[in-house]
Amino acid sequence: MQNRETRRGYYPPIEPHRHFYLPVSGGHELYVEECGQKDGLAVIALHGGPGGGCSPLMRRFFDPAKYRIVLFDQRGCGRSKPHASLDQNTTWDLVRDIEAIREELGIEKWVVFGGSWGSTLSLAYAQTHPDRTIALVLRGIFLNTQAELDWFYKDGASRIFPDAWDKLVSRLGEAERADVLQSYHDRLMQDDVKARREDAVAWADWETSLISFASPEPPAGKHPQRADAIARIETHYFVNKGFFESDNQLLENMDRIQHIPGYIAQGRYDVITPPACAWKLANAWQGNARLEFIPDAGHSAGEPGTVDALVRFTDEVAKRYG
Repeated sequence: MQNRETRRGYYPPIEPHRHFYLPVSGGHELYVEECGQKDGLAVIALHGGPGGGCSPLMRRFFDPAKYRIVLFDQRGCGRSKPHASLDQNTTWDLVRDIEAIREELGIEKWVVFGGSWGSTLSLAYAQTHPDRTIALVLRGIFLNTQAELDWFYKDGASRIFPDAWDKLVSRLGEAERADVLQSYHDRLMQDDVKARREDAVAWADWETSLISFASPEPPAGKHPQRADAIARIETHYFVNKGFFESDNQLLENMDRIQHIPGYIAQGRYDVITPPACAWKLANAWQGNARLEFIPDAGHSAGEPGTVDALVRFTDEVAKRYG
């Protein structure tokens, strides 16, 4: 790892040169934007959550002089419509959406970039469409297994952050606390946005309290609409096991992408997606993935060591395939 003085930072801020809405199934309209070089190496950047929405900072992991940068808000979140909709909102709907965007833009192949839930979706897409994937650049590996969900919503992270956990479970009755994930899911399924708002904010605050190694993120209550999408969509996906056929599906299907180069940045002190999954994934890649543990980082993509690693990775991919 480079020292603090020589770490790479983000590329300078850039604005989209094009944005549009793409109608897809289930009445959804996806917000899509393009930045950087129109004839550059294409990359699709997949945000976390599910339900987090994309951020302008995601554009800045890529050299705008070399990359054709594509971002979109996944179903039900960000600027996509309708807000917090769960109709036809599954992992495989999102995989089809990524393909629809690629076809709409006339891109033959692209680099796939994603962190946290975005790493899950990146792997699901690449394993479904390996012929369309040039390389994978991933952060904060989440494989959507029951063990990971139990760590974060039952017993694990709660032992490290008992104060934040208490705020999450204090809203629940005694019986509800036996299954926190299911209980919040049941509460968040009501159609009344105002009635579910406080539960949505509490759900989102649990994650934001743990995301950064350096300091907590701003409270979710400052962005209640974003919290609503995250809470509803995350509980929908997690109660349904990510809509995977088996608990370990992504590792079981690694043979489909063994030939595709992988780059993985993982915070050593990530308590949301602990490093064990990144280690398992890199080993399953059988020598075709580079894993860097960031010694002073948690889960956030914005921590200096993680930014450094991701920018170095995307620079290397641009040099190799651009």
